[in-house]
Amino acid sequence: MADKAPIVTHVFTADPSAHVFNGKLYVYPSHDRETDIEDNDNGDQYDMNDYHVFSMEQVGGPVTDHGVALKQQDIPWVSKQLWAPDAASKNGKYYLYFPARDKDGIFRVGVAVGDKPEGPFKPEPEPIKGSFSIDPASFVDDDAEASAYLYFGGIWGGQLQCWKEGTFKREDYTTMEAQSGPALCAKVAKLSDDMTSFATEVQDVLILDEETGAPIPCSDHDRRFFEAAWMHKYQGKYYFSYSTGDTHFLCYAIGDSPLGPFTYAGRILEPVIGWTTHHSIAEFKGKWYLFYHDASLSKGVNHLRCVKIREIVYDEQGKIKLAEEQPKV
Repeated sequence: MADKAPIVTHVFTADPSAHVFNGKLYVYPSHDRETDIEDNDNGDQYDMNDYHVFSMEQVGGPVTDHGVALKQQDIPWVSKQLWAPDAASKNGKYYLYFPARDKDGIFRVGVAVGDKPEGPFKPEPEPIKGSFSIDPASFVDDDAEASAYLYFGGIWGGQLQCWKEGTFKREDYTTMEAQSGPALCAKVAKLSDDMTSFATEVQDVLILDEETGAPIPCSDHDRRFFEAAWMHKYQGKYYFSYSTGDTHFLCYAIGDSPLGPFTYAGRILEPVIGWTTHHSIAEFKGKWYLFYHDASLSKGVNHLRCVKIREIVYDEQGKIKLAEEQPKV
């Protein structure tokens, strides 16, 4: 697989969420910064404290850095770690969703609102009620109501394992993930019309085995959900994609509803340089693209990453492939 160049090299970027707004492609990544914190499974070395927004008129063309759109010091409830964000547009406004630790060290999901896709964004004074864990991913459907959803969750340092019974249990923090039975699920809730709160209860995002129809077991680290939820729609089907974390794959599952269940469908991307894998998928000017990161710019430093782009295609069954791996005709 041919190496790709980072979209920018003047700052370290990761966890790219890509959206098309007003005919332009916008990328909302996390902003890596150098730190002396030792690598650990809790992810303390990922000590980011602001967000930049990037845009481009075409893939492969010049990239505009719109500067800092939101910073930690302006968010009253946050103590540290502005991790992977996402963005959405509805009702003429733009919304930036982001996870961070609150003053008690618990990850929550916040939202900030802006008048332009590049920001600046003004944060709500409190996190979204009922939110927890990390990696929010928004999805606005193309139905008549423009129904909107927020997906989130991540195990290990993302603390999802601490919420198995609906409340935060700090003693479960070191368990990292389920030890038997089905894997822990990503979460989803429908968003209110103003996009700043949940309109429904949080529910599991079920990923089912394509042969048995049973939930993916926690022992299947090649396929089970770890973090980096993403939702996109293609030809009437809903594609839930995610990272497997410690096995470093990007996988996906397909369903008939944005709430699932979803049937496992395969891998999108094999392991890259660096520990983490986090992505998004978007259509732009008639082509589909995978946005992801690796640690090639820092020569393998796991918390100093760079965003890259690859084209993807769909086969007759709706399965995803990297365009460069398709046979030439």
